[in-house]
Amino acid sequence: MKTPLVDPQYLQSIINDSDLIILDASMKDNKAGITTDLANIHIKSARLFDLKNDFSAPKSAFPNTLPQPQDFEAACQKLGINANSKIVVYDNLGVYSSPRVWWMFKIMGHKNVAVLDGGLPAWIEAGYETETITEKTFEAGDFKASFYPEMVKDTGFVLSNIDDKSSIVIDARSEGRFIGTSPEPRKGLSSGHIPNSCNLPFSKVLDNGKYKPVEELKNIFKDLNLDERPLVFSCGSGLTACIILLASELVNENKTAVYDGSWTEWALTENMPIDKVEE
Repeated sequence: MKTPLVDPQYLQSIINDSDLIILDASMKDNKAGITTDLANIHIKSARLFDLKNDFSAPKSAFPNTLPQPQDFEAACQKLGINANSKIVVYDNLGVYSSPRVWWMFKIMGHKNVAVLDGGLPAWIEAGYETETITEKTFEAGDFKASFYPEMVKDTGFVLSNIDDKSSIVIDARSEGRFIGTSPEPRKGLSSGHIPNSCNLPFSKVLDNGKYKPVEELKNIFKDLNLDERPLVFSCGSGLTACIILLASELVNENKTAVYDGSWTEWALTENMPIDKVEE
């Protein structure tokens, strides 16, 4: 696939491709309010991509942590994913968890992957086929991970970046959480932001569960006054950061990475500097 974003019509046009694998990355325990009719169905022949369990580091103290390459590889093979698979990933919120999965495949070296813009709601609206979710097993695939470490950053890098400013950190959380006037969803976690970071709430790049048109996205990023430095995307736990990272990929040429621990790790780490709006 030539772009990181495809529409339902394109997916339908390749639905019979033997190399196509459709991944349902819906967050079954998300609190965003999924209606029951969307919770129990998926695109016909889709395979369940369990982001929280099979594709997150099991012993991490933080949610959604990127797994080790060998663990990601084994979980992909169990899903029947091959080295030559054409992957389209979606979720049942339109655009929410699917960009995180897209980014994970990119960091593991798989280039032929895209997000279904609008996800399951857009697929249903287009009148295409769905089925009830059932448990399935697959013939083992031959997927191989080729890890790109430069696409993920840790707390040490982000801390040093405050002074050396080698990259621009962009935070996808809401404005209230960023400036420290709204509480964090995680109990006991301070709000605020990493010094010298800027704020782009992920909701600003979306409209009714789909990405805004490219021209609108260009203007949104233009308002951030970016230069040619690499962009490091952060959020609460590394999930919605990937929404704005994908938006950036559509309109910018900057190198990109994710601060995987994001605000949860930053705020829980002792002696990390935290900025808030002045009272």
